[in-house]
Amino acid sequence: MEQRNWKIIKYLVILSVIAGLLFWVRTTVRNEFSRSMRENLLRLSNSISMTDTVAISEKFPDVLIYKYDFDGNEYESGSGLKDLVRELEDFAYGEEHALYEETYISSYSVKYEGKDYNVVFTPVIEDYQVVGIMVQLHSAQDYVKLLRTLDNMFLILFALFAVGFGVATFSIDPVTTYAIIVTFAIVIVFIVYPLYEAVRLTFVRTGTFSFDVWKVILTEKGYLKAFANSVLLGSITATVSTFIGFIFAFLVTRTSIKGKKFISTFATLPVISPPFSLTLSIILLFGSNGLITKQLLKLNWDIYGLDGLVIAQTMGMFPIAYLTMVGVLEAIDSTLEEASMNLGASRWKVFTTVTLSLSLPGLLSSWLLVFTNSIADFANPLMLGGKFNVLSVTAYLEVTGMNRLDRGAALSLLLLLPALTAFYLQRYVVNRKSYVTVTGKPSGRIVEIVSPGTRRVLTVFVYAMIIFLIGLYSTIFMGCFVKNWGVDYTFTTANIIEALQRGRKALTDTTFLAGVAMPIAGVFSMIVAFLFARKKFPGKKLLQGAVLLPFAIPGTLIGISYVIAFNKPPLILVGTAAIIVINYVIRELPVGVEGGIATLKQIDPSIEEAAQNLGANPQTVFSTIILPLIRPAFISSLSYTFVRAMTAVSAVVFLISAKWYHITMQIYNFSENLRFGFASVLSSVLIIIILVVFGLLRLLVRKSEYLEKNIVQQ
Repeated sequence: MEQRNWKIIKYLVILSVIAGLLFWVRTTVRNEFSRSMRENLLRLSNSISMTDTVAISEKFPDVLIYKYDFDGNEYESGSGLKDLVRELEDFAYGEEHALYEETYISSYSVKYEGKDYNVVFTPVIEDYQVVGIMVQLHSAQDYVKLLRTLDNMFLILFALFAVGFGVATFSIDPVTTYAIIVTFAIVIVFIVYPLYEAVRLTFVRTGTFSFDVWKVILTEKGYLKAFANSVLLGSITATVSTFIGFIFAFLVTRTSIKGKKFISTFATLPVISPPFSLTLSIILLFGSNGLITKQLLKLNWDIYGLDGLVIAQTMGMFPIAYLTMVGVLEAIDSTLEEASMNLGASRWKVFTTVTLSLSLPGLLSSWLLVFTNSIADFANPLMLGGKFNVLSVTAYLEVTGMNRLDRGAALSLLLLLPALTAFYLQRYVVNRKSYVTVTGKPSGRIVEIVSPGTRRVLTVFVYAMIIFLIGLYSTIFMGCFVKNWGVDYTFTTANIIEALQRGRKALTDTTFLAGVAMPIAGVFSMIVAFLFARKKFPGKKLLQGAVLLPFAIPGTLIGISYVIAFNKPPLILVGTAAIIVINYVIRELPVGVEGGIATLKQIDPSIEEAAQNLGANPQTVFSTIILPLIRPAFISSLSYTFVRAMTAVSAVVFLISAKWYHITMQIYNFSENLRFGFASVLSSVLIIIILVVFGLLRLLVRKSEYLEKNIVQQ
């Protein structure tokens, strides 16, 4: 008890000393700012006093003037200024200074039309004598904001020290406590706060609460049509992608077909390729001057619109369904199918009543994931949408074209409605039945329920899809060496040199920012995963929900939210590299955290407990035991963050600037200007960079001596 009291006394004493020190520093800084402001105000006021009264309103529109001379002539640039100024307590003092040819800054500020002003008395001199007095009112808004920001900064510094020193003094495990506090702070600042600002803007436009923005959004036909188009596109894409993904997964997991690794590779390739790559190749093959439609088949088919979008999104998103269904189909105990066949059920009956029924949770999850990604997709509709407007592109145009951030935020928030509806509908359907099949030791073998003929049909379908994918990717690389696609197919290498020259800055910026975000996201996601999997603390479930929130939020909403929140004090980040890196980290954090949690659940906590019992501190346990054991999840987080950062579009399009550009937007600009050769070169380079980095990171997993297993023969 005495020791605790001593800690409290020590904490309060040191806190008091730091508070006094910070107050002294704050006062010194404020005085320096005030001195500098007064000097600048004196110089400006003297300059204005020598300017003609008419010219003042043109050159200095923010300065209000009340001027009078000794002959009784008066002038005021705003009604009521005379009475306002003459009521100042030091008016006579200021007037006296001006009579002696001295400029005087009043000790009092005045409020005029809701704004604060500094008052300056200056002499009006003609022929080397004072003939009148000019009272100038200079806006003090910026100065007041600066002082308020300065005070807030010192309060934040004091609060951070109080919390940090309190944790170090009283906490048993200060490192873990620091990690929890920092995680909460990051989530609040970079997830909760931007979303709050976006929602607030849709209701508070001019400082007063109003439903005007939502009334426009929910009544204007153009917006409602874009909303309906988004839902239609998402529904069709999700259905077709889930169907294709299921066939791929079924063929790989439930049949004896050869070449499963080859199929699996191509089934996941679109996940790590740029979003514009497949869209670009579809335009090159089926566009207005497409190789197949125009040159070979002489068709006048317009790829722009719903048809083209479904094709592009399906080819890019069916891997999501495939990856989901592979795990679901592998987990189904094959003894149920075998028992059904032994009881005389036909293959089709077994498939529809057993396999397909048990796959329902995975099918619905696949459909939901693709649907959510489809309605939030920005890249494909931007290039292939044509007259088929969707909400994501409409929100982008509202912000960048119309400068209506409030409507852009409202449209992005509207995207959450179908996503949340689909999510709760999926949960409702899945929770109505039980899908448990493994109640003991599952069967180690899989019974093939498809007939040889059906297997051949499925194989032909899957390989046809793979050939189509190969054709799409080959088109991108061929486009690099064509002089003018659709017009002149002459072989050339000029595209490569010019594209790399013109896109060099965007390419280096993108690679650098993705390289910076990759380790930050990897380490931070593993720390957060460790906290969720191993530690108990107040607000844990709330923090988990907030961390996973960016996964369900459309990228356009995050981008717009960041513009709204970080384009004003106290954090002005818009236009900097920091906001782009933060966006990368926050957007991909849920995937890394979920992967880390899944891996940590497979590791016995007794390993960490043993190290702690031997005297290892928490940071040593994490760095020497936890991190090596979860290396696969860590590398996966690095890989995923780098790939998504290199191929980002929907959120980063709002955050790029002249100083920091993104390669995907450079590809889009080339495509819009019909420079398909340049776009193909940059797409190809982007794919190569991603594959090289992805391959290097994969090698790190194989080299892990902690996870390497040896096969021992009995």
